[in-house]
Amino acid sequence: MTTLRVVLDDIAAPASRNLRRYSEELVKQLIVGAPPHCEVTGIVSHNSSSAEYIEQTFPGLAELSTLRLGHDALVRAWQHGVTSIPATRMSGKGLVHSPSLFAPLARHDRVNDVGTQTVVTIHDLLAWTSPESLSSRQVAWNKAMAKRAYKYADAVVVTCHSVASELNEIMNFGDRVRVISGAATGHLSQPFNAEARALALELPERYILATGTLAPHTGLEALIQAMAHPDAPDIPLLISGPPAWGERDIARTIAEAGLSPERVRHLGVLGDEDLAVALNNATIFAYPSIAEGFSLPVLEAFSLGTPVVHSDTPAVVELSGDAAIAVPRNSPETYPERLAQTLADVADDAELERQLSVRGLDRSRIFTWQAAADKVWQLHADL
Repeated sequence: MTTLRVVLDDIAAPASRNLRRYSEELVKQLIVGAPPHCEVTGIVSHNSSSAEYIEQTFPGLAELSTLRLGHDALVRAWQHGVTSIPATRMSGKGLVHSPSLFAPLARHDRVNDVGTQTVVTIHDLLAWTSPESLSSRQVAWNKAMAKRAYKYADAVVVTCHSVASELNEIMNFGDRVRVISGAATGHLSQPFNAEARALALELPERYILATGTLAPHTGLEALIQAMAHPDAPDIPLLISGPPAWGERDIARTIAEAGLSPERVRHLGVLGDEDLAVALNNATIFAYPSIAEGFSLPVLEAFSLGTPVVHSDTPAVVELSGDAAIAVPRNSPETYPERLAQTLADVADDAELERQLSVRGLDRSRIFTWQAAADKVWQLHADL
């Protein structure tokens, strides 16, 4: 029996919603699509409630190993090379896969001990390209774990070719880099009470939706400024996400742009069902990100047939193909103006809206979690 041990803390203690969804969907398909004589087990930090949630979420998991350390202590331990984990049920060897950089990376003989492998995932390069969007601790951790991956990982999964190219400019992993894309999450389907939820959220008939924080790389501040431009469409912007990021406050940012709460409204952090309703009913989904990796929210909008306007960040352009409209972000001073004009072009053209909706639906079908899981299994087989 071949055992694939998956690090599950990105589900139990997620750094972000997108990472949790990526991890959940991938692990479910790894279990369902396990080849003959293969099984999936989990590794999680010491937290009884997390273990219970994981066992409920993944009933096909062969085994769940709960480590002695809690999440924060395990983060520090693995960063500094204290990496012992329980042996598999069959032997002390096994394949370890992490849906992030959080992994027990340690020295091993890649040539003579092929039964022991560690594969990690890098979703974006913000620690290098937009460090101001992370805390100093997050930047240090990402860079330290990337160095450990460079030394000890058998392979590094990235979710798009543009990130692979950028990564190899920073650290030349060579042929150890594999591109395996994610897909839209199955959690964002229309609930049975969609109309009631839309009423409760006070969704207008037509609006632009954006999600995320005010972290500099998201471009959300530029989008808010765009709504104050004379060329902006005459429909409101609704934002789903936390009320603040560090010292940046959504309400204050809206007020500083000279906008009323009716023009730009903050919805707060929405659960999956409310987010599905808001996204499905939106006239346009705006994704103004200035630096990004694999852009799960764009695929989710595509899967619901919502027209998308996004930045020309390479990773997002690669993901969307010709299914959305990209706005050049090369000049920060004029970026809000270009966003305003492009949003108006779409909002004022019913035929363009229809075309983007169809293209997005078609594009979303290219990406499946089954294909992603199959490629992960194949990667470990190749190693």
